[in-house]
Amino acid sequence: MPVRSIGQLSRSCRLYFFSETPPSFLIPSLLSPAVSTPIRTSKFSTSRPQRFPRDRNPSRGVSAVRRTGPREPLSVSKLPLPQPVLDPSKRSQVLVDENHGLWQFFNKERTALSKPEDDYAHGRPWSAEELRNKSWEDLHSLWWVCVKERNRVATQSVERARLKAGYGDFEAQRRDTTVRRTQRAIKQVLTERWYSWEDARKIARADSEVDLSGNGPAYKPQDLEVT
Repeated sequence: MPVRSIGQLSRSCRLYFFSETPPSFLIPSLLSPAVSTPIRTSKFSTSRPQRFPRDRNPSRGVSAVRRTGPREPLSVSKLPLPQPVLDPSKRSQVLVDENHGLWQFFNKERTALSKPEDDYAHGRPWSAEELRNKSWEDLHSLWWVCVKERNRVATQSVERARLKAGYGDFEAQRRDTTVRRTQRAIKQVLTERWYSWEDARKIARADSEVDLSGNGPAYKPQDLEVT
C-alpha cells in the first residue's frame, strides 16, 4: 500500500465526509464564523468608564525603601514631613503639671509598674456593717476611690504583660479582689437603703399626718386631745 502524506489523507477524508449531503440542522455549524450570524452582546454597565491616568508604579504607594511614590500629586504633597530629632540633647522637654488629675491613676512613685511588695501591702476590704454608718457622700467618694484603684491595677497588668515581666500578677490580683469586695459591700448597703426608703414611702401613704404631694410641709401633726 503506497504511503500517503497527511495532506492527501485530510483531503480524502473531507471528500468522503462531504460526499453525502448533511442534515439541514447541521448546516449552520459547518459554515465559517464569517458567514454565520454575529452574536450581539451588551456591556455589563451602561455608565461611562472613568479615564484616570494609569499609575505605572509597581509599588502602588510611597515606599521608604525604594524611594518611590505616586506620580499624581496628592493633597498633602506640599506639606513638609516632620524630621525626627536624633540628638537627645536637642529634644524639647515636655512640661507636665505636678498636680494633674491623671496622676491619681499612678502609684506614689508615679512609675508605670509597682513593686510586688507594694501591691501586696494593703488592708482588708470594708464590710457592710462598717459602711452602714457612712453617709451618701462618703459612699460615693469611696466608690470612686475603688474605681481609680482598679484602673491603676488593670493598667499595670497590661503593661506587665506587654513587657513580659513574669512577676507581680499574683499580688495585683489579690489587691484587685480586695477592692472588688469593698465595692460589693457598697452595693449591698445602697440596696438596703433603697428598700428601706420604699417601705417608708408605703407607710407614709397610709399615714394621714404625712403629705407626699410636695405642696407645703410633708409632716402635719394632728392636734392632740387633752383629757
